[in-house]
Amino acid sequence: MDVVIEVRDARIPLATSHPQLDSWIGNKKKILVLNREDMISTAERNAWATYFARQGTKAVFSNGQLGMGALKLGRIAKSVAVGVNAKRRAKGLLPRPVRAGIVGYPNVGKSSLINRLLKRRKCPAAPRPGVTRELKWIRFGNDLELLDSPGILPMRISDQGAAMKLAICDDIGERSYDVADVAAILVQMLTKLPTVGSKALYNRYKIDVNDFCGKTFVEQLGMQMFNGDVNQAAFRVLTDFRKGKFGWVSLETPPK
Repeated sequence: MDVVIEVRDARIPLATSHPQLDSWIGNKKKILVLNREDMISTAERNAWATYFARQGTKAVFSNGQLGMGALKLGRIAKSVAVGVNAKRRAKGLLPRPVRAGIVGYPNVGKSSLINRLLKRRKCPAAPRPGVTRELKWIRFGNDLELLDSPGILPMRISDQGAAMKLAICDDIGERSYDVADVAAILVQMLTKLPTVGSKALYNRYKIDVNDFCGKTFVEQLGMQMFNGDVNQAAFRVLTDFRKGKFGWVSLETPPK
């Protein structure tokens, strides 16, 4: 690869940062993409852009479903690797397309982003982890080749807070976590978000979260709507969050 494109989930940019990626890519050039920009507020987007700029990293915000940011990403990938063919010509070699590898956690939208760049469906994509299962090169015009890759996770996620955020945002498979526990933690997180709070939960489910902890809230929702089925209630809360029923919000804020 000439350049690495790292795709993260804009709702949880820190939790979807692979701790070993920088050591793997060494001195190769990297472009950071925060996908699903439509799922966070403009203020949150600006805050993250400022944070990464201070780190010396230019973040490209994209929406893989609608294609926003895809063309900008293609231009940046070509410009970042512009020196590749200059070096080849200096050695008397013929120019070749710039090779960009797209990497990131499962279900952050890597394949959808490629499909939007190409303006056609070349990579299987679905809103669940584990759809891409092999490395695949795709030609984009005459001067860019993209490598789609399966999602990569650390062998062990020691930060349990990050693991919970990955589960909430559907960036790891359902068999990796207890859905009722994750939904209970999501309820607690939502009550602490200024843009959501207890009122939004009450308006949607007619249950006062202030009377319960997150776990009891999910149990009450199961009794009220699903004949006591706590898992069904948990799936409802998680699905409502993923579909933006509480508004589009980031679960992380930039470190001070």
